[in-house]
Amino acid sequence: MTIAIKLVFASTFSEKARNYFAVIHHKIEEEKMAVVLQELVGNQYEDYYYPHISGVAQSYNYYPVANMKPDEGFAVAAVGLGTYVVDGWKSFRFSPKYPKVSIYSIKDMLNSSQVQFYALDCREMDIDFLEHGELAALKLLNISEAEKHGTLNHCVSVYNPDNDRIEPGLSAYGPRIINFADILQYNYIPLSETISLILNTVKEAFGSPVEIEYAVDLDRSKNGLPTFYLLQIKPLIGNQLKNNIVLDELDRSQMALFTKSSLGNGVIKDIRDVIFVDTRKFSKLKTLEMATEIEHLNNLMIKSDRQYILIGPGRWGSRDRFVGIPVNWSQISNAKVIVEVSLDNYPLDSSLGSHFFHNVTSMNIGYFSVQHSSPTDFVSWEMLDNQKIVHETNFFKHVRFKKPLTIFMDGKHKTSAIIIQE
Repeated sequence: MTIAIKLVFASTFSEKARNYFAVIHHKIEEEKMAVVLQELVGNQYEDYYYPHISGVAQSYNYYPVANMKPDEGFAVAAVGLGTYVVDGWKSFRFSPKYPKVSIYSIKDMLNSSQVQFYALDCREMDIDFLEHGELAALKLLNISEAEKHGTLNHCVSVYNPDNDRIEPGLSAYGPRIINFADILQYNYIPLSETISLILNTVKEAFGSPVEIEYAVDLDRSKNGLPTFYLLQIKPLIGNQLKNNIVLDELDRSQMALFTKSSLGNGVIKDIRDVIFVDTRKFSKLKTLEMATEIEHLNNLMIKSDRQYILIGPGRWGSRDRFVGIPVNWSQISNAKVIVEVSLDNYPLDSSLGSHFFHNVTSMNIGYFSVQHSSPTDFVSWEMLDNQKIVHETNFFKHVRFKKPLTIFMDGKHKTSAIIIQE
């Protein structure tokens, strides 16, 4: 116990903590820390101890889809200890305001469903936190272990390949999908309402957007009801709330792109590569060939460890090859910004990332939509054509700018711009 407390105090001087202080302009020597001892939420199942559900929620959502509004927030949930969510493993994202709105396609849910979870290993008595860090006492288990423990009853659905449907519960045979359907779709407990209420209350008290960490114990033995635990509250800080883009202050001649329909937030300054569809050669009858070509270019970018901006007509990742290029995520995985555009003879029904939602949100990828008929939005094709060509295929051009581009993403106003540095 004493070693753990000492390590918490010492963590102030870690590289991660120093970077955090630099972002908020705080000096380490001014830090005054208190260590809070908190009882671990959960129950013991054989040799392991963990809660049914853990997660985080934020009062501001930079990736709203459908009817969602940014200030309605979002939540992420997973089975087991919250380290799984905080460390960025595959978790289930949902809107507390619209918990029944499905963000994912069936294919995406199969690909991005939680398959492991963290639990406290009660057998481990000789723990070396100094060598193994905060994960020293934890065990990463297969989700099938939770099913054996009986903790998935209200957290899981099963994919039925016979009719291509996802069925809540464990009554059917097939791949397990952690989507908390019994809770979010059928209100076994009012989880989404609870999260919404807490986010709104805390946001009002703090006077700023907030993030919470929570856990849920579905066991009714303690007080006759399932229990929601509020574990941590903190304000959202850093560059997440500062990237306001004012159109009048930007020089259009220095912009490769501008849009008022985008997802994502932050500033990116280390990308020089742009891969785009040559609109003069584009044909909606050739989108399958285009998918093969972009996969080849993406593999080259992976080998050279370079991220890039991807621009193309229609919906990226659409199953309908006549409304966009039908790629899967692995074929465009090194793209840091994805742009969907319309053409004179090719309208755009923007997907804004819905086909790759888990990847887009978890990796903070910019997802832009540009209508060619918009009075404000544009892609400067001429500027792109004037850059050095690195690779060229039948349908794509890969160009490289001399200096890194600056990509501004204002998640609050859904406005983004790509600026050329002089």
